Amino acid sequence: MSRRNTKEKDLSAWYLEVVQAAQLADYAPVKGCMVIRPNGYAIWENIVRLFDLKIKAMNTRNAYFPLFIPMSFLHREKEHVEGFSPELAVVTIGGGQKLEEPLVVRPTSETIMYSMFSKWVHSWRDLPLKVNQWCNVIRWEKRTFPFLRTLEFLWQEGHTAHATLEEADKQTMDALKAYTDFIQNTLAIPVITGKKTDSQKFAGALYTTSCEAMMPDGKALQAATSHNLGQNFSKAEAFNISFQNKDKSIDYAWQTSWGLSTRIIGALIMVHGDEAGLILPPKIAPIQVVIVPIYKTNEEKESVLKACNNLFLNLKDQFSVTVDDRDDVTPGFKFHDWEMQGIPVRLEIGPAEIRDDQVKIVRRDNGQKEVIANKQLPAQLRILMEQIQKSLFARASQYLHDRTFEVKTYDEFKEVIEVKKGFAIASWCGQTACEDSIKEATKATARVVPFNQPKIQKKCVVCGKSGQSTAVWARAY
Repeated sequence: MSRRNTKEKDLSAWYLEVVQAAQLADYAPVKGCMVIRPNGYAIWENIVRLFDLKIKAMNTRNAYFPLFIPMSFLHREKEHVEGFSPELAVVTIGGGQKLEEPLVVRPTSETIMYSMFSKWVHSWRDLPLKVNQWCNVIRWEKRTFPFLRTLEFLWQEGHTAHATLEEADKQTMDALKAYTDFIQNTLAIPVITGKKTDSQKFAGALYTTSCEAMMPDGKALQAATSHNLGQNFSKAEAFNISFQNKDKSIDYAWQTSWGLSTRIIGALIMVHGDEAGLILPPKIAPIQVVIVPIYKTNEEKESVLKACNNLFLNLKDQFSVTVDDRDDVTPGFKFHDWEMQGIPVRLEIGPAEIRDDQVKIVRRDNGQKEVIANKQLPAQLRILMEQIQKSLFARASQYLHDRTFEVKTYDEFKEVIEVKKGFAIASWCGQTACEDSIKEATKATARVVPFNQPKIQKKCVVCGKSGQSTAVWARAY
């Protein structure tokens, strides 16, 4: 990287530099869009591969639905179309002719999917119906930022239909738990979970649950959401997702939707990166180990490369590993290059290591070095990967803890948001007027109402009236 110590001083500039230098993404010819480069896409492929296992564990199957949605479909659920209207991209001409009905480029798939659900669901035997799709969506954002907010992004969206509210409630929470487990235990990013307020919930939902992560500037990033849609869509006349119960009565399906997108890669960059670039948790890293040969002469080169290749063969079935055998750059350049890409562990082999039948190990998360005998290496690497994974999560968890404050007064609230720059835990009367007042005065929003309510003063931080709940407040991406 061309600059140093910029993460704390200028997070945005540091972030953009890491995205470019680590070759994660580049700006596309279309304003507001990005090209995800192979390094960045390899991370997304691992996210897809690993989280898809959790999707299938919820007995959900993958499918694919059209990118284009008839405009009339969005108008079938008033609250839904009003929520997305400012972000819609609309096609009015196709094949050189004006379309009879404009087509919306998919901002989310509830309406197109539920038009099909209404054809597939007739009896209680057809339920639950659970489908997921991995796809791209378009939301016409005015202000964009690579991975965190772009016109087009990649995601998964799960959609389910159930016979009862209780089943839909369970599915909503099962999805949230899957996200929480994945984000914390695989991506090593701690999150706070809970319900969104009515003003922050998904358009058309009965309620929305969310995983909220803290970024280095104290802002919140909505990492994943799971929505209970109730019967809002199934009761809409144009969808009519109704079914016959066992007792022959007719009822409407209870539905859920839930999603995780490429913005989580932005969270990975910001939460774990340092002044040398990206740091990837071993569980999600496309390359976990890089082997760097060290030599000065051609004679040394031959023996060192042979040793590196032998080590590669010994490790490749247990780890994602590569050998950097480029001979047009120095070892120092290679060290810097792989540090920038966030590879968890670097192995260095030179004549001295060959002579002593050992290898030098360098950790990316803290720079610690040690020498290990070759016969002990596979077992030691397994231990090291777990240590790095836990270390990254512990470091991020400590940061979240240190920047989260319980407040009792509005002055304390504003100090946390504007000066300390973190999460404020405060009681709230539940009135939208107070929520709007906070947003207008501080630009902070209620990120979630936590499931585990903290025991602090039960007076609204704004109006002083009796508090209905305690919420986590923060400025957000």
